[in-house]
Amino acid sequence: MVTRERPTLEAVARRAGVSRATVSRVVNGSTTVAVTIRDAVNAAVKELGYVPNQAARSLVTQRTESIALILPETANRVFSDDLFFPAVIRGVSQELDAADKQLVLMMAGSPASHGRVERYAMAGHVDGVMFASMHGADPLPGALFRLGIPVVCSGRPMLPAESPVPYVDVDHFGGVAQAVAHLVALGRRRIATIAGPQDMVAGVDRLNGYRAALEEAGLRGHVAVGDFTRDSGVRGMNDLLADDPDLDAVFVASDMMAHGALQVLKDKGRRVPDDVAVIGFDDFEISRYSDPPLTTVRQPIVDMGRTMARQMLGLVDDDRDVPQSVVLATELVVRDSA
Repeated sequence: MVTRERPTLEAVARRAGVSRATVSRVVNGSTTVAVTIRDAVNAAVKELGYVPNQAARSLVTQRTESIALILPETANRVFSDDLFFPAVIRGVSQELDAADKQLVLMMAGSPASHGRVERYAMAGHVDGVMFASMHGADPLPGALFRLGIPVVCSGRPMLPAESPVPYVDVDHFGGVAQAVAHLVALGRRRIATIAGPQDMVAGVDRLNGYRAALEEAGLRGHVAVGDFTRDSGVRGMNDLLADDPDLDAVFVASDMMAHGALQVLKDKGRRVPDDVAVIGFDDFEISRYSDPPLTTVRQPIVDMGRTMARQMLGLVDDDRDVPQSVVLATELVVRDSA
């Protein structure tokens, strides 16, 4: 069998009638080469089927053309039935694919994995690092940021002021306040909540939005805390009913928890929305098909991923116009459950 020899940079230079250095500049994305020469080089590259040597190219550009997305969760959590993670990954992938960048997905659900991620990024294996689903005052984003590595977080990080890491978030507070105001307008007066985890900004902001809306309406709250999973919605709804059997509405801080709450209400013979109105947060596609269809606060999760990736690409290119923070709007989607 005859093996076809791989085209070289020199062969492209001969075909285009230019120097090897000129071909190298064009292949590595230089904008200082005249358009006519660039077109000739690109035509030669296509004709010969030249594929750049990525290792050599990285030595020239000091880039790997790879971006890491870190999920500080266990594999069991990421690959569960929670649709948040695939939506974020889809948004990030769409933007990086369009920019011809490679996505490196890493999970960091333990102290040991945190150390591994830090060593990987510091070794220069990626051009930047994005974080999603962060818990607490995770020191890793700030540590990488201080080392000069481009970092973007999905969700406002719980970091000290001296570590101003760029982030993309949604209006959790405003979205929840609108949802609770909707319940009040329906005449509900015993409005409980199953809040999200209080070591996450999303969980804290959504609980604060609930409390502010109840305070404005002159109502007292009933709070259970979950972790955004279906099972914690089941536990939270059982706890709330035990605490206040006469509650007539519940705001649930994620659609997955809301599905667990709906199941408990059905099992206990509570009609939704006649006896208890239910509102979730996310607007996953499955919420259109729950029984009854779930009223929820829509957050643009795919757009969060895309916006985060665009921020990262700007930081890698040293674009000084990259915003420090982006907060996307939420929207109340009214269906049959409230």
